[in-house]
Amino acid sequence: MPFRIIPVTPFQQNCSLLWCSETREAALIDPGGDIDRLLGAVEKEGVKLTKIILTHGHLDHVGGTAALAKRLNLPIEGPHVADQYWIDGLPQQAAMFGFGDTAVFTPDRWLHQGDVVELGKLRLEVRHCPGHTPGHVILFEPTERIAFVGDVLFAGSIGRTDFPGGNHQQLLNSIRTQLWSLGDDVRFVPGHGPMSTIGEERATNPFVADRRYG
Repeated sequence: MPFRIIPVTPFQQNCSLLWCSETREAALIDPGGDIDRLLGAVEKEGVKLTKIILTHGHLDHVGGTAALAKRLNLPIEGPHVADQYWIDGLPQQAAMFGFGDTAVFTPDRWLHQGDVVELGKLRLEVRHCPGHTPGHVILFEPTERIAFVGDVLFAGSIGRTDFPGGNHQQLLNSIRTQLWSLGDDVRFVPGHGPMSTIGEERATNPFVADRRYG
C-alpha cells in the first residue's frame, strides 16, 4: 500500500495520502489545511482522490475538510460521532488559532469499532480509541501492517488529554487494548512527528511501556 506523509498547518500535522496500487483510488487522512499543497501531492502521484478519512475532530486534523470536500465533491468518513461537538466548534477553534474561515461539516459516514473503510481493493480496519478525544478512531491496514493513529500515540509520547472531553486513563486503556493488540511489527503514522512501531513504543515509550505495568 503506497502512502505519503504531508505535514500541514503551523502545527505540522501529518496528513497522509494513501492509495490502492491496483485501482489508483486515493484518500487523504486528516487534511488539516494547506489544500493546494495536498492537491499538488495528489497530482504528483497521479492518483484519483475519492474520499476524505478523519481520525478525530481537532482543527489541525480536519481544518481543510469542508473546503476540500466541497471543491471536489468528496465523501467524508469518520471520525466517531462522539467528536461531533469538536466539528461543530470549528469556527471558534479557527478564530482562536488564526486559521481563517473554517466551515462546519457533517461526515457522510461516522465510523465505529469494527467498521471497514474501503479504498479500491484496500480495506482499512477501524478501531475506536477514545481518550485524546471521545470520538477518536485509528485505521489499520492488515496486509502491509500499517496503522494511522492520529493523536493517540506518538514516537516516545502519547496524546494530550487536557482538552474538553479528554481522559488520560481512557487513552492509556485505548493504547494498551486497541493498539498493542495489532502486533509489535506494525508500523504507525502518528498525527505529528516521525513514524514508529508498536514494538518500539511498548519497549521504550515512557508513558505506556510494558515495564510500567509489570
